[in-house]
Amino acid sequence: MEFGPDRWRLYRLAAREAGRAMRESAVWSLSRLSSAPAPTRLLFAPQDLRTADPTIATDIYSGFFAFSGRAITTGGRSPFAFTPPSRAWGEALYGFGWLRHLRAAGTALAQANARSLVDEFVTSKLGDKRIACSPEITARRLMSLISQSPLILEGADHAFYQRFLRIIGQHVRKLERQVSSGALPFQQLMAAIALCYAGLCCEGLDRNLRHASRLLARELERQVLADGGHASRNPRVIVDLLFDLLPLRQMFASREVDTPDALLHAIDRMLPMVRLFRHGDGTLSHFNGMGVTAADHLATLLTYDDMRSQPIHHAPHSGYERLEAGRTLLVADVGAPPPRPLSQDAGAGCLSFEFSSAAQRIVVNCGTPYIAGNAIIQASRSTVAHSTASIDDISSCQIVDKKGSWLQRRISAWILRRVGPVVISAPEHVTAERSEREHAQLLSASHDGYKARFGITHERRWQLAPKGNVLEGEDNFRIEGSQSGNSGTAQAIIRFHLAPGIKASRAQGGRVVMLVLPNREAWQFSAAPVEAELEDSVFLATAEGMRRTEQIVLTIRPGETQTVRWRFERLARTFSSEQAAEPGPELL
Repeated sequence: MEFGPDRWRLYRLAAREAGRAMRESAVWSLSRLSSAPAPTRLLFAPQDLRTADPTIATDIYSGFFAFSGRAITTGGRSPFAFTPPSRAWGEALYGFGWLRHLRAAGTALAQANARSLVDEFVTSKLGDKRIACSPEITARRLMSLISQSPLILEGADHAFYQRFLRIIGQHVRKLERQVSSGALPFQQLMAAIALCYAGLCCEGLDRNLRHASRLLARELERQVLADGGHASRNPRVIVDLLFDLLPLRQMFASREVDTPDALLHAIDRMLPMVRLFRHGDGTLSHFNGMGVTAADHLATLLTYDDMRSQPIHHAPHSGYERLEAGRTLLVADVGAPPPRPLSQDAGAGCLSFEFSSAAQRIVVNCGTPYIAGNAIIQASRSTVAHSTASIDDISSCQIVDKKGSWLQRRISAWILRRVGPVVISAPEHVTAERSEREHAQLLSASHDGYKARFGITHERRWQLAPKGNVLEGEDNFRIEGSQSGNSGTAQAIIRFHLAPGIKASRAQGGRVVMLVLPNREAWQFSAAPVEAELEDSVFLATAEGMRRTEQIVLTIRPGETQTVRWRFERLARTFSSEQAAEPGPELL
């Protein structure tokens, strides 16, 4: 927090969190006076749509627990006795989603192993409670236990069955307390979904179901926007929610209970929104926390799209636009950052875009890493990790971190524990307009994320030719405002991160960059009035960690040159990667 306004925003956020902490304390004190709900019978188990792998059951039985790119070998000890190697690993362990792999194995050994691990977690009091007892993970665990109850309960005696029902009741009570104490918005939504799972699948929770249905309707109306995007602006959240909401819709129908209209409408809006982000290779665009696309999961979801709907192209509420012509596709982020309580994964990528030709990505954002520490995760959220422009390599959004004075560091650490690395300051005015001229699609957008600091407003324009063979762009850095004096020495750095596998080479003294795609399709990049440079980059959104790639970089001083024009053009002939690497008379 280097700047005064950010410091005061931090203090205001801390004051709000202090009020929420006091409310939590009061609710938890009063909750001791009431008893937990007690379901009397388990009626049925919902379908788990996520893909299961029975070979993972063998790993679990042998004490090998691999989640989110990290693994531990227990050596006969309880997995809950280990400190999670990463928060993502802990969330996966305590969420119990891995039970579906044991169920897929279909053996008596897997059943006994599942029952033993569930019982061990509940009775041993082991585990990182800060992760395990968070509302999202408590909700995820409750849904997993209910969905995999046939696995857990088959062959169990009556005493374990009753103990399992008590476990369900305890989770229901804990979630209701967390909702009452002012949980964060997404925590409220996940709690509502899990409580509906419990109310529909268990006998004796009718009152809880009525309350949960109202909560679910309220949060879906608040968080699922009119165009189908989620208020966090994270494509991954839409996918994860659909995996939970589709079985929930079926459960309401099976119980012949009136399905909340908000649930039906949310699903209908979200499926086309998933298609907006989808490129020709089947993966989703890397914006605001989106990392590796689970292709099998995405294929499963799209089979539930009864209308086989076309992707929407204009999502003004979510802040995304899709341009499509021929076999060429562009997806752009032209929206303001999400509300602060939902910004834990948001990136500083305003006016960034991804660009592909058929099944070949060309321009990408670096994406959210699958295997990484906090430092790399936070770096992936920076503006320089996106295909957009930054000023002096400073991000257009500032995120809570442990920097500044001693007091600021202490406050930041407390906020990070409470709400996570949320955005503390961001562009306040983001505009976008699309049009068509002579069958070419045009998109113009701007943001003021650098106005307060440098007096600079970034404007970007895209134009996609009718056949998709040419993408033209323009970046303009308009100088205005009280801080315009700071723009004299500032540098604007425009980055185009190239997808892995693309061979790039400079030509004509940097006025042209030749690009050869893995399928040997050739594109030419050019810019004026500046020369293009090639620098190393890294693509983070891979299951194996990260991949080295390159980026095209344009640099200007807005105090001297305010406008840069650039162009991607598909060439008529193809090249081999060897031809692209051979220096001709004009190659550097």
